[in-house]
Amino acid sequence: MSNWNSYKTRFKQYLQLERSLSKNSIEAYLDDLNKLEQYSETFLNNKSPIQFELTHLQAFVKWISEGHFSPTSQARIISGIKTFYKFLMMENEMEQSPAELLESPRTTRKLPVFLSIEEIDKLVSVIDRSTPAGERNITLIETLYSCGLRVSELVGLKISDLHLNEDYIKVTGKGSKERLVPIGKSAKKLINNYLKKVRVHLPIKKNAVDNIFLNNRGGTLSRIMVFLIIKDLAKKAGIRKTLSPHTFRHSFATHLVEGGADLRAVQEMLGHESITTTEIYTHLDRQYLRDNILSFHPRNKKP
Repeated sequence: MSNWNSYKTRFKQYLQLERSLSKNSIEAYLDDLNKLEQYSETFLNNKSPIQFELTHLQAFVKWISEGHFSPTSQARIISGIKTFYKFLMMENEMEQSPAELLESPRTTRKLPVFLSIEEIDKLVSVIDRSTPAGERNITLIETLYSCGLRVSELVGLKISDLHLNEDYIKVTGKGSKERLVPIGKSAKKLINNYLKKVRVHLPIKKNAVDNIFLNNRGGTLSRIMVFLIIKDLAKKAGIRKTLSPHTFRHSFATHLVEGGADLRAVQEMLGHESITTTEIYTHLDRQYLRDNILSFHPRNKKP
């Protein structure tokens, strides 16, 4: 009898300790493995994962494709299974991964929503800077956009992460990986102003002493609150796009690529593990160029 639980326990420890993945990411990997176990129990007489061959995995892929999973979900499941078999090879359980030649379905990547520079200016212009909350909000919007941060990176940003005299901040991203991100004059000025004139007057809670962005009660600002702030500002500015904190990250990357920034540099600043994740912004750039050429080329103008 195969011992799937033993493999899953060890795989979970590997993801936690060696890969330092988040709880949600680990659960997603284990869910992928549960699907493979379910397939083994149903069709392969509970065959052990180390007894799987490429043909078994190809049949498994056909099974999940018939289970109403989208191509994107199928690709994620296959990626999880490949990671599991790489782990088994590291553990010397297998000499070769049967998943190595497993093909994922083609997926069409949706281009992310981003804001034009004019739209960002418009959104910033509706912030009431006469209030402490307004001063905080303009600072966090400028920091999101100027540094291309994820919302979790923004709310987790510490005063001790600021190196403003050297024009950079230290950011802790996915998997607790740290990176250095340049910060511009506008964001620097707003952060200094917020720290000296707004944050200093808050009754700061013990667990938030080093956090930059605080709520009105002196506690750490939540991710949900950042979403609500942006949603409210978009409504006031009359921007009909569906916005989130990530929209500013997309805008940051898009505007850099449009301006001619090196893709590897953008990858570093965003904290992407793979350059292929960053390459989506070259598609945005091409779309931007196409729209501009079609709009302004004299042969395309109406007579």
